[in-house]
This record gives sequence, C-alpha cells and structure tokens, in this order.
Amino acid sequence: MRRPVVRRLQAAALATTAVGAAIAVALPTPQASAAAGGATGYATLNGGTTGGAGGQTVRATTGTAIHTALCTRASSSTPIIIQVEGTINHGNTAKVSGNSCNTAAGVIELKQISNVTIVGVGGGAVFDQLGIHIREARNIIIQNVTIRNVKKSGSPTSNGGDAIGMESGVRNVWVDHVTLEASGGEDQGFDGLFDMKDDTQYVTLSYSILRNSGRGGLVGSSESDRSNGYVTYHHNLYENIDSRTPLLRGGVAHIYNNHYNRLNESGINSRAGARARVENNYFKDARDVLGTFYTSERGYWQANGNILDNVTWSAAGSDTYPAGPGMTSNATVSVPYSYSLDGASCVPSVVSQTAGANKGLKVSDGSCTPQTPAPTPTNPTPGPTNPTPTPSNPTPTPSQPSGTNLSLGADADGSSKASGTSYGNVTDGNLGTYWSPSGSTGRVSVKWGSATTVSRVNIRVAPGGGTIGSWRIVNNDTGAVLATGSGAAAVSFARTSLKKINFEITSASGTPRVAEFETYAS
Repeated sequence: MRRPVVRRLQAAALATTAVGAAIAVALPTPQASAAAGGATGYATLNGGTTGGAGGQTVRATTGTAIHTALCTRASSSTPIIIQVEGTINHGNTAKVSGNSCNTAAGVIELKQISNVTIVGVGGGAVFDQLGIHIREARNIIIQNVTIRNVKKSGSPTSNGGDAIGMESGVRNVWVDHVTLEASGGEDQGFDGLFDMKDDTQYVTLSYSILRNSGRGGLVGSSESDRSNGYVTYHHNLYENIDSRTPLLRGGVAHIYNNHYNRLNESGINSRAGARARVENNYFKDARDVLGTFYTSERGYWQANGNILDNVTWSAAGSDTYPAGPGMTSNATVSVPYSYSLDGASCVPSVVSQTAGANKGLKVSDGSCTPQTPAPTPTNPTPGPTNPTPTPSNPTPTPSQPSGTNLSLGADADGSSKASGTSYGNVTDGNLGTYWSPSGSTGRVSVKWGSATTVSRVNIRVAPGGGTIGSWRIVNNDTGAVLATGSGAAAVSFARTSLKKINFEITSASGTPRVAEFETYAS
C-alpha cells in the first residue's frame, strides 16, 4: 500500500497582516484545487467560493471585534479576511450596528452579507458555547477554528444549539479544517453540529472533525424543506455521533473519503427524495451507516468502494430502509466536478493526519491507493431497490471441502441474532446448533487474531429455517466481495489473507438458520 500523502495548503496571495506559515487564504479561482488552497466540491460551482480573498485583512480576538470588522466595511459585499485568535465567548460577543452588517449578541452573525473569510491563526481560535449563524449570505469561508458546546437549552444558549447553522438563501460556503464538538445530545441541550435549511446550496465541508454529539448535521429542516442541496462532505471524521452524518432531505450530496467511527444509531440518512453519492468511506464500530431511517419517504444513494468494519444493520420496517451489509445502490448519482479519491483503506490514516483545526491545513493529494486486493465497488451499475445480486462467477463445488475447518475455535460476531441463537454456533462444529438473524437478512462473521489464508467456504444450514435467497462472502478487512450465491453451498475463490470474513444474507424467505460457516485454506 502506498503511504498516505498530505500537503499543506499554499496561499496564492498573502493578506496585509502576515498569517502563520500553515495558514492560507482561498484562491480567487473558482475551480482551484485543495492543494492550491481553494475550495473543493460543490463550493467550486455557481461562480465559486473565494471568501474575502483580495480584501482587507484584520485581526480579531473577541466576537465583538469580528462584528466590528464586518460593520466597518464599505458595504456588505466588500471582501474581508478576519483572522481570529483566542477564545470567543458570550462575554466578549456583543451586537454591533452598521450599514454593512446585521449582527446580534451571543452569536457570530453572518447575515445579509457576502465575501467573508473567518480563519483561525496563531495559537488557535475557539468559539466556546458560541455558534456561527449564516443567513441570507453568500461566498463565505470558515477555516481552522474550533466551535464547541453550543446549546439550545440551558445556559448560555446560542444559534439554536447549532455549531454552524445556515438558512434562507445561503449560497457558496466552504467550511474547512474545523473542529465541531458537543458534549452530548438533545437531552443535554445540544442540537446539530452542521445544519443547512431553507434554500441553502453549494456547500463543502472538508477536512473537519465532528464529534461527541447526538446530531452530526442535517440538510433540510423537515420533509417539505427540499430546496437545499449540492453539498460535498470529504475527508472528515465523524466520531461518537448518534445520527445525522448527515440527514438529507431532498437535494444532492457527495460523500467521500470520510472516516466514521462510532455511529451509535444511524449514519447517512437519505430521505424525502434526497440523492447521495457515497464512495470510499471507512465505517467502523457503527450501526445502520446508510439508508432511509425514521420515515417512509424514501431517499436514494449510489454506494461504491466503502469499507465496513464492525457495522451492524437493523431489519427493514415501515420506516426503516437500511442499505444493508452490501450497501446496495438504488440510484445513479452523478457529480459535475473533478476530484481525487483516496483508497478507502487509507482513509483512517489520511483523515487522522489532516482533519480538524490546528493541523496545519494539511490535505491529501489523493494518491493513496488501497491495499491489495482492492475493495470491490458495491453494485457499480445500480439497479432497483433490493435486487438479487448477480453472482460474481465463483466456482461452486457440489462436494464438501476437505482439510482443516479453520472456523473451529475461531471467534465470531455479526449484525444481529434471533432469540436463542448465537454467533458462536457457526464455529462450534455442531450441526444441531445455529445462528439466525433477527429478521430475514443479516451478517455472521468468523475472525482470527492474525491474518489467515482462506480460499473456500462451506455454508451449512439447519432444518426448519427459511430459505436463503442470496448471499455474499466479503473480506471484512478490505470490503472486497469474494463470492456470491444462493442457498447452502460450498464455494471457492482466489486465496485471500484476512483476519475477518463475512457471510452476508442479502435476501431470504423467512428466517434462515445457519448451522456452520466453515472456512478452508484450500
């Protein structure tokens, strides 16, 4: 595997006040690449996002000073770069009046303005219990800052509990290398970390950390608020988030090269007609990472090249439509700009080196390739919802495999288990015991403490259960699909070294009973 490569953003033009060596202002070229210091993704479209490039540079150490800088411009659209250092809080953020601003106390208010960059410099910028509100604004850059513990209830409150919130005709916002964090969920007074509603479009969130919150962020405040979209999320870390990573209602989102770690309830929630392109992300210790959740109004997705590491799935229901272990696509979602993809196996390393405030504005150059064998994209030609997967030309063998069953004594886990069944029953060598998922579909896995070479598996079922319609054998380490098929079968594939192998039931009639998941070296 090639080592992840990161580079620092380079400034195209320096502000009048020197910025720290690792800080750069955005290039005025709309399509500039991240390596050159400009916006990426959807923020490059619709005329581009350049923030305050070319304008005056001022320094601010209080929220009041930020408002003053906005209010003393010649007009509400005069470009300005505001370098922020220190802690911004309720005690130092007052309303300031002027013809070029519309501010408020207790929040950084970017309302009815345009062409602004807010960038953390020096020892860092921390917005403590104080959110940033963007309303009726365009061409805004927020970079290299930390926003923490913004509350909508309790004391003090700010910005409806959103770390960054956008609404009402917002266009072209690039949020980059920021850290957004809370200390709990709605019960503790917090809301979303990164929210968009009421006609907000052409937004990119890149190289950022979102953590320790009940809600990562939404696009659209209700099922009827479908005027938002064209949002790119890339190279971000979502960590210890309950849900909304993001929640999409209508519109289009491009979600790639993000690291999701500990999604406690659900992840990418595409609903109400939303369309998401989800590619080369790394999901770890997470639940229901993609699908439509908590509504019957379905959304759509195209999923390619993602890696699932200890991901569990709920059974489908009247308001729950998980993409499932294979992350089956149900649409084709195109992207109208160029971009570079890191291999999904590289994502945890790349994101840990680059994402968040005070990381030197480092970015990936997109050259990190995945381990061999490469992850196989999930359904690159999307079909209808819940299709029967096409077999990947395994070599089925009617005879039982010979040699040592490597599953005996190995550990096992899975996505769910029906009452009275156990994951370990598929590795105990006893055909009288079995594992069943809690519904008709699910995953059971065999795992070892060190890399083990496997080239054949044998699926053996117990009598009395439902019939398995289709299944996949997946290398859990890389996400590569090794084989597909139906029913009980013995199947061979290319010799593969791995630590964990998954048997994923993707369709079935009734509740299957898997007695043994046998694995063999040859």
